Amino acid sequence: MRKQIVAGNWKMNNDLKQTQTLISELKNQVQTSMAEVMIAPTFTNLVGACDALQNSEIEVIAQNMHFAENGAYTGEVSATMLKSIGVNTVILGHSERRAYFNENDELLAKKVDAALAKNMRIIFCFGEELQDRNSGHHEAVVERQIKKALFHLSGEAWGSIVLAYEPVWAIGTGETASPDQAQDMHAFIRKTLAEEHGQDLANNVSILYGGSVKPANANEIFSKADVDGGLIGGAALNAEHFFDIVNAF
Repeated sequence: MRKQIVAGNWKMNNDLKQTQTLISELKNQVQTSMAEVMIAPTFTNLVGACDALQNSEIEVIAQNMHFAENGAYTGEVSATMLKSIGVNTVILGHSERRAYFNENDELLAKKVDAALAKNMRIIFCFGEELQDRNSGHHEAVVERQIKKALFHLSGEAWGSIVLAYEPVWAIGTGETASPDQAQDMHAFIRKTLAEEHGQDLANNVSILYGGSVKPANANEIFSKADVDGGLIGGAALNAEHFFDIVNAF
C-alpha cells in the first residue's frame, strides 16, 4: 500500500534562529497523522534540525545532493555526508534546480543512482512549463523526464522512489492546477509506470502534487484517487498552515 506524504521544502529560507523557532512551532503542532511528515531545511541547518527532531514523527530531509562520493566539487554535498548526520531522504530534480542550475535528465539519473547506492529514499520532482501545457505537450514532457531519469532502475529500486509532480507554472505563483488537472496527470504518470513495470509496482509508488498547495485547497487535491500527498513550498514556512495541510488527510 502506497504511503501518504506531506513534505515541506523550505528552499533558501530561514537562518539558524528562524529554523529553531519554526521547528519548535512544528513540534507543538505535530500529532498522530495518516501521512508521513517531512521538512527540508537549508544545508546549514540540517544537523540542528536532525538533533531537534530525532524523537519526533517529523523526518528531516535534504533539498539536493551531488552525484559524486567526494572530491573537488566546491560547495556540494554528497549522499554519504547526508547519511552521516541522519538524513535518509533527498529531493532531486526540483524545477528550480533544473531552471537555475541547468540540471538535466542525464545528470539527475546520476544523482538518483548515487542516492540509491547509499540506500537513500528519493523524492523525484518533474513537471511542465506553461508553454508545454498550453501547447498540449505536458504529458510528453513529463513522460520524458520520468523515463530518462528513472526508467533504467530495477523494479526493486522503485521501493525507494517517491514522485512529485510539480507544474512549473504553479510553483510560487499562487496558481494551482485544478484538482481534476492534478488527478489527470497523476493518473497518466501511474499509467506510464504500469506500462514499464506493471500495475502492481505503479499502484505502490506514491505520487505527490506540488504547486501552491494551501490549507484552503489541500483537502480537495488530496481527495483525488492518484494524489498521495504534497511537496509544499511557501505554506511549509508557517507551522499552523503546514499542519492544516497535513491534517487534510
